[in-house]
Amino acid sequence: MTETDKTAQDSRLSVDFSTADGVRIVALHGEIDHNSRGLLGEALLPSPDGETPRIVADLSDVTFMDSSGINILIVAHRAAEEAGGRLRLAAPQQTVLRVLQLVGVDTVIDCYPTVQQALDETAG
Repeated sequence: MTETDKTAQDSRLSVDFSTADGVRIVALHGEIDHNSRGLLGEALLPSPDGETPRIVADLSDVTFMDSSGINILIVAHRAAEEAGGRLRLAAPQQTVLRVLQLVGVDTVIDCYPTVQQALDETAG
């Protein structure tokens, strides 16, 4: 079952939150750059409620990502792991996937071609 929680946005990035089988899906839309890093961090960092973070970042609608986005992804990945959880990346467009591959993020954070595949690996 999927439930939509809320939406947040800044001038170039919007974020939709939903859950499926206890996994938080963070659907990102637009550009991830220096101006949107605060919103991205809020969206991906584990909440302080003590729950084990299981997060899938849906990158299918991200059209641009710079080093600010890469840094936030790494920080969020580490924070999730430290809290006993995990962050997975899903469905990046080719241009974003290329950036992830060039800097090696895809070797640190599991990246899947679809949201469903990421959910299958993250649930449970």
